[in-house]
Amino acid sequence: MTRGSRPLRICFVAYRGNMRCGGQGVYLWFLARELARLGHEVEVLVGPPYPDPMPFAYSVSELPNQRFWGGWFNRDRRAMLPANPLRIFEPLNFYELAASRIGFLPEPFAFSVRALREITARLRLGIRYDVVHDVQCLGWGDLVLRALGLPLVATIHHPLTVDRRSSFLRDTSLREAIGTMTFYPAGMQAAVARRLDRLFTSSHESARAIERDFGVRPQRIRMLANGVDTQLFCPDPAAVRDPSEILCVGRAADPNKGLVTLIDALPHLPPHVRLTLVDDDARDNPARRRARDLGIEGRLRIVGRVPTDELVALYRRCALVVVPSRYEGFGLPAAEAMACGTPVVACAAGALPEVVTTGGGGVLVPPDDPPALAAAVRRLLAEPGLRAELGSVGRKGIDGAYAWPRVAQRTAEAYAELIAERRGRPASTTTSAAPGHTRAHRSRAASAA
Repeated sequence: MTRGSRPLRICFVAYRGNMRCGGQGVYLWFLARELARLGHEVEVLVGPPYPDPMPFAYSVSELPNQRFWGGWFNRDRRAMLPANPLRIFEPLNFYELAASRIGFLPEPFAFSVRALREITARLRLGIRYDVVHDVQCLGWGDLVLRALGLPLVATIHHPLTVDRRSSFLRDTSLREAIGTMTFYPAGMQAAVARRLDRLFTSSHESARAIERDFGVRPQRIRMLANGVDTQLFCPDPAAVRDPSEILCVGRAADPNKGLVTLIDALPHLPPHVRLTLVDDDARDNPARRRARDLGIEGRLRIVGRVPTDELVALYRRCALVVVPSRYEGFGLPAAEAMACGTPVVACAAGALPEVVTTGGGGVLVPPDDPPALAAAVRRLLAEPGLRAELGSVGRKGIDGAYAWPRVAQRTAEAYAELIAERRGRPASTTTSAAPGHTRAHRSRAASAA
């Protein structure tokens, strides 16, 4: 904490919490941990899939749903039926089932209502929060929390409109395009975002996208950056690098990740150069199909979604990491690679120029340009001294700008700024409770859907 500041009571709300379900789970876990290390009291309300254990949190309350959307997405009709059929008549369960069946993502709205119910129940018990921090949800329930006088902030790594545009690129028929238009609750999130006290985001590029796509006034946006666990993602002097291996971490099914550009660049590289891809190892993986069409499938190895310790080992072993994305709201693989002392070749798209320039451990090439990408990779592979220099610079740059303790400190300062602005307002629900107040929710609650 900064000198003269006091510990804050922070309530995180996140409709998905597992690290393997997206960046929001990583952000939630590490930011909560670092805020707790700073001396703040952290409570978490979270939906499935749930996070890894969070022993640093004062409480973690799981707010279950029936996960109908997953059944619809996987075309598993049995998963569209609740274990207890009578529960389908509960309003939120019925809403989730109906919305899922028409191809709409119901989780953000339904979770926001569940979180609202849980928080209001706590307020009635005398529990108070200094700030409520919504991680990427932005459901209508947030507006009720704000109306109750709770200081409310939300993190948006990038607006849903970015995902929607990417989905349109994948669509091959009118029916799929209509499905894309139906699926994303971007209208709700934009309306909620415009009414919140503060929005936090991870890059200046994302801040511009939120301002442009969601119509949020720039005065309400704070660019606090994303974080990297630089104690975990770090160089290992004992690791032996393979000068013929390049690494990419990204989903080939997402056009924004630019995997087609990377696969198309591979034939321009010497025959001994191999690509390791961290992605789902499915037979119909688009990267595998593209490599097969080009006759280079033997130079591609897809390793699946690996555990974190294996990912760190991959970063330490490869000669360099390639991030061929057409858009990134931050670019976590680039930051993680540089934190491990591994040089990066990235496309100058989205927030990647910010991250690579701040870290200083990589080179940028134009997006969607396989020959330019191959030329940059070929140059670094041919110059081990340059790779070592970039690796050293990148490690220092990432640790200085994106280490989680620094991101948490900036976040706490942004909380304090908001709380100071609201002083003098008659909002009794926002003050910390007196010592000894009721803590009926100490255990991991399982609130009813």
